[in-house]
Amino acid sequence: MIRVVVDSIRVSLLTQHRVVVLRETDSRRYLPIWIGPFEADAIALAIQGHEPQRPMTHDLLKAMIGDLGGQLAHIMVNDIQDNTFFARIVIEQNGRLVEVDSRPSDAIALAVRTDVPIFVEARVLDQAGVLFDEEEQMSSGEPSEPGEPREPREPTVASEPEPDLNDDSMSIFRNFINTLKLDDPTKGGPESSS
Repeated sequence: MIRVVVDSIRVSLLTQHRVVVLRETDSRRYLPIWIGPFEADAIALAIQGHEPQRPMTHDLLKAMIGDLGGQLAHIMVNDIQDNTFFARIVIEQNGRLVEVDSRPSDAIALAVRTDVPIFVEARVLDQAGVLFDEEEQMSSGEPSEPGEPREPREPTVASEPEPDLNDDSMSIFRNFINTLKLDDPTKGGPESSS
C-alpha cells in the first residue's frame, strides 16, 4: 500500500463535475478520482475545518464507529474496475480489524474527519496515477527532481481555468449575431404600432 494525502478538490467550471486529487507522499504521482458534489463538499468542509451545527452523514458515521467501541485505523483505495474505484474503511474494534466496503469519496470524507492515513494499492496507482508535467511543477513550486524534499502543502479547493476566448473561438457567435434581423426600436418596429 502507498500512502497518499488529499492534495485538492477540483471543480470543472463547464460541467460542474468534481475530482478529488490524492497525492503520493513521497513522489510526484497523483490519483484523480471523480466524485459527487455532496461528497466533494463533505471533504472540503472537513479540510477547511468547518464544524456543522448538526452532524452530516460522515460526522454521524464517525460518531457511530466511536460509540460502538471502534476506532478508524486507516482507509484504502484498493481496486479499480471499469474506471470505478473501490475503497475499504479499516476499523479497529476490540483487538480485531474490521474492513467495510466503501466508495472512495465516503472513505476519504471520513478519513479527513478522523485524521487517519489514506492508502492506495500500488496496482491502482500504477493503473490510474498521473504525473505532473514540468510546467505544472514550475507553477506550483514542486521540485523538479523526484528525490528532492518537498514542503508539505495544504489541500486546496480549485476550479479549472476558463477556456481562452479569442477571436477564432468567438467568430461563430459573432457571425450568428450579425445574421440576426433585429428591428430598430428608434424607427417604430412592430411593438410600437398602434
